[in-house]
Amino acid sequence: MIECKLCAERLAAKELKVCSECIRNCFDEAFKFIEEAQTKARGELDLPTFPPKGKGIKCGICGNECIIGDGEVGYCGLSRNEGGRIIREVGTEDVGLVFGYKDYHVTNCTASFVCAGGTGAGYPKYAVRNGPEIGFANASLFLGSCSYHCLYCQNTDWHQMSMKKEPRMSTEELVDWILRDDEFTCVCWFGGSPETQAPFVYQVSRLLSERKGNRILRICLETNGNFAWHWLKRIAELSLESGGGIKFDLKCAPGSKLNIALSGIDNTVAYRNFERLVEFHRERKEVPFLRASTLLVPHYIDLEEVKRIIHFIAELDKSIPYNLLAFYPCYMLADLGFTSKKFALECLQAAKEAGLEKVTVGNVHLLT
Repeated sequence: MIECKLCAERLAAKELKVCSECIRNCFDEAFKFIEEAQTKARGELDLPTFPPKGKGIKCGICGNECIIGDGEVGYCGLSRNEGGRIIREVGTEDVGLVFGYKDYHVTNCTASFVCAGGTGAGYPKYAVRNGPEIGFANASLFLGSCSYHCLYCQNTDWHQMSMKKEPRMSTEELVDWILRDDEFTCVCWFGGSPETQAPFVYQVSRLLSERKGNRILRICLETNGNFAWHWLKRIAELSLESGGGIKFDLKCAPGSKLNIALSGIDNTVAYRNFERLVEFHRERKEVPFLRASTLLVPHYIDLEEVKRIIHFIAELDKSIPYNLLAFYPCYMLADLGFTSKKFALECLQAAKEAGLEKVTVGNVHLLT
């Protein structure tokens, strides 16, 4: 780490150059350093630094709502403007930039401490066992695109996928692969993140719901929440009916400038979507539908930031599960160190004091 370039009082990540306090309190001055870091990260993938907002055609696939000029690409790299038309080769209803693998229960899913697969919640309607679904599996579907660009991304495989536009699977291929295996009891979309391939995510999820017959097959998502609402609503309806759930990675507090610094994007859309899904959450008590997590990034996501997230969740519904995730150094913030056990326990205590009913610390093996 280095001395913050603005205040010269606190430590900052070497690649970001500015500390959390200066990002919060002197954002205009800090922005040039934020832009430099994001430009470097995005440039390696030949993608725009920020969502384009000039003259062109609007892409409504995700919450970024890029306005793409002729001959240019959107933030995710999947949508491009060709002669005044938005063109996509992948992330459509017919084909996705995705690979799948089989992951036996109990998985490292951040909701496994409350979900049907990890606990048997909702048995026998939503789970095949009255307890952890040992012997059954999750179809893990890793998507090769994202609507954010986190400088601490812990799943950077999507970077190469985004550049190569491979591997691909057709909707029918993926549906067939999942339905042929009777051990699959849930499907989890993650990556990357599902928002930029929402048409594909919806179509596969819809066909699975229609063709699964009487078997249990839950539809789950792990997302940053930056969806276009018209897609999220349709996917959420399928997930709710199936016994699955949607987990939001609430990276920073509502409206926090840290989200722009660390992930490149304002989080207004994500929090608005989270609020909208509370109605879905209240419709089904057996298995919590809406879930949340926060990665405890040292030096940037401090107790003040976490308390603001906790307060937001608690005001909506205290039954929403919340997972406080330990961080390990990676990607462009590899110099930050690991989350301390002391800090994780402080956050856990704050969540309990706020009245959250289902809260835990994840990745405990990483705590120092």
